Amino acid sequence: MEKEAKIYIAGHRGMVGSAIHRKLVAEGFTNFVTRTSDTLDLRDQKQVAVFFAQEKPDYVFMAAAKVGGIVANNTYRAEFLYDNLQIQNNVIHQSHLNGVKKLLFLGSSCIYPKMAPQPLKEDYLLTGTLEETNEPYAIAKIAGIKMCDAYRAQYGCNYISVMPTNLYGYNDNYHPQNSHVLPALIRRFHEAKVNGTPSVTIWGTGSPKREFLFADDLAAACYYLMENYDEPNLINIGTGEDLSIKELAELIKKTIGYEGEINFDTSKPDGTPRKLMDVSKLHSKGWKHTIDLPEGIQLAYQDFLSKQ
Repeated sequence: MEKEAKIYIAGHRGMVGSAIHRKLVAEGFTNFVTRTSDTLDLRDQKQVAVFFAQEKPDYVFMAAAKVGGIVANNTYRAEFLYDNLQIQNNVIHQSHLNGVKKLLFLGSSCIYPKMAPQPLKEDYLLTGTLEETNEPYAIAKIAGIKMCDAYRAQYGCNYISVMPTNLYGYNDNYHPQNSHVLPALIRRFHEAKVNGTPSVTIWGTGSPKREFLFADDLAAACYYLMENYDEPNLINIGTGEDLSIKELAELIKKTIGYEGEINFDTSKPDGTPRKLMDVSKLHSKGWKHTIDLPEGIQLAYQDFLSKQ
């Protein structure tokens, strides 16, 4: 990407979009075009068409999406499917019509079948049934991957799709119901410590294993791939390392300095038993993460405290 190129980051205020913006600023890029959702509704075809025709961005980072944890995914099934399809359809199509040089589409590890072999290789896509609780979101993201590939095949568009593992970091969502597991645990252990609560109860058995990537590492990978990667299909972005929810809870408890007990409500769902990314393709392209989980949780907790 040329340093003077106009770059549109869709979703620039979110955790991922803001991390990408920080990375690009650090690399010397200055010509950004951004819009907040109250001035540009990406679900609105006409608004998006007018925006692209006026701004003519050179490069697009597609980090805008309706996202959430198990509860949000399962509760707002219609919105998660409709909103995400509308957002990506409009941005990808208008990027084509307005001559965008390259577009990076961000998906999610939930696109893979629930019982896919571990670790998750890119070619496991569409080989089995999805996890029921987040199926609408996953289907929207799969459609986005296939749309990028279709525009590449038919029109020669240079669109790439990246699949990050579970993310956390600066500007995360710490909502008690609608957030993902790591930020939700940070909030719950912090509040339990402040309030002197004797125990914290966590959904499920604590046995599912998850992989976590700091959002600034994801941003570094996205920048690296925009500069060095040009292939159809998708590429995983992760650490290639995972741990159980119980181990994660213990690590967060230790970071926050909470002295109470951890209980598990086994009547609640666990979700997918394991979601570890195979990142051998990414490593073979020359990129590897730099922020390990203990350091990342400390950084995330300081960010959480700064917003209290």
